[in-house]
Amino acid sequence: MKIRGACPIVMLIGLIQVGWLMLIPSQGAQKDEILSKIGPAPAFTLTTQDGKRLSLKELGGKVVAITFIYTGCVDTCPLLTAKMARVQDGLGSYFGPKVFFISITVDPERDTPAVLKRYAVAHGANAAGWAFLTGSPTEIRQVAQRYGIYYKRMSSGDVDHTFLTSLVDRNGILRVQYMGVRFNPDEILRDVQGLLREIK
Repeated sequence: MKIRGACPIVMLIGLIQVGWLMLIPSQGAQKDEILSKIGPAPAFTLTTQDGKRLSLKELGGKVVAITFIYTGCVDTCPLLTAKMARVQDGLGSYFGPKVFFISITVDPERDTPAVLKRYAVAHGANAAGWAFLTGSPTEIRQVAQRYGIYYKRMSSGDVDHTFLTSLVDRNGILRVQYMGVRFNPDEILRDVQGLLREIK
């Protein structure tokens, strides 16, 4: 299993906590390769950058990519968001109607809907297919744990957290997770396209 990106110890702790360490594919699918099925994607309902509640269940029938970020991050989170924006652009007209991105903050105390909305606009996120979510500290903690995300506020005010991007198919099944931020966006794009080609 390759660990991509920073904080490998933190990532391993998060994965061990939820017992997924041996279940997560280390590589995305190659051309025509079928992604394995990890299991039903953990359900959640959180608050969008527009102040509306959104649940994963509402996105049934779409391929969903889920990331965890926070707006105060000045290095790795912007890099991850920029890579996802590249994938967004590569999907063209499929983005929104057939593919949806979710970015969940790990800093709910500071990342209000208004803060997340400014972040989304600054990073070129298309609101038709990309929601930035926040919630109460308890809600965020529960969702993060279900997706294998470990995070901790440091004395500096920064939030050290696992970088794990999850890909959910149109039937709500978690299919693959990408570790770190150094992955190739084309890899996710290929995997999303592969899931769109699957018979629902």
